[in-house]
Amino acid sequence: MIKYAVRNERITLFEGFNRLFSTHSLLADRASSPTTSCITHGKRYLQTSLSDDSGYATSSSPAQWGFKFGAKRQERDKTSPISNTLSDYPPSKWSSYSLPSKQALKEQQEEADARDAENRNRVAAAQEAIREASKPDVTEHSKRAKKRTLRPRKALITLSPTALSHLRGLLDQPEPKLIRIGVRNRGCSGLTYELQYITEPGKFDEIVEQDGVKVIIDSKALFSIVGSEMDWVDDKLSSRFVFKNPNSKGTCGCGESFMV
Repeated sequence: MIKYAVRNERITLFEGFNRLFSTHSLLADRASSPTTSCITHGKRYLQTSLSDDSGYATSSSPAQWGFKFGAKRQERDKTSPISNTLSDYPPSKWSSYSLPSKQALKEQQEEADARDAENRNRVAAAQEAIREASKPDVTEHSKRAKKRTLRPRKALITLSPTALSHLRGLLDQPEPKLIRIGVRNRGCSGLTYELQYITEPGKFDEIVEQDGVKVIIDSKALFSIVGSEMDWVDDKLSSRFVFKNPNSKGTCGCGESFMV
């Protein structure tokens, strides 16, 4: 379409030049006549000849081509809400921004504080609900709880009658002495009993009292002799204390050491 319009414009220009040259030649032929009517007639002919080509002139101007490229776009812009909004503000080279006012900042801070307070209240309510749920029911627990029966604790060591009589004899002396029972690593089986005469028990010693007679036990020997029975043996060969230990798993041939 554009090529066709350019071509028509060129043809129109060529035809105009041809007519102009023909008019000038006609005027030159008639220049010899002294009458002014011929010159006036020639000028009028030139004007009428150019004005008769109105069809070419109108078709050669771009405004008369009839193309409507922006019609649909203008209709779209009119119906678009964005274009209506932008049309209210004149175009500017620089963008303008304004800082929030003190009142706006104060309102934002108040809203943030209110949200924080609400969140804290929710957390506190949730924690309180958890504590209430974890509390045991005192009434139900007291009903279901049974009374604990107190049972006498088994003595760490028991004393035979002969051992009691011999220990009383030691306590009745002018300088009373206590017997401290312990164990040490010695002998074929690994452990042997060790008896010591003391006047006062140590800090970590255990005191066993039976029929008014006290016996001191070393805290390190508790697990080795707990539940044992202490006896006194007096024969022709020797006089000594012996132990009947249920924790013993074996003794050596001479009976001096044991293992647990």
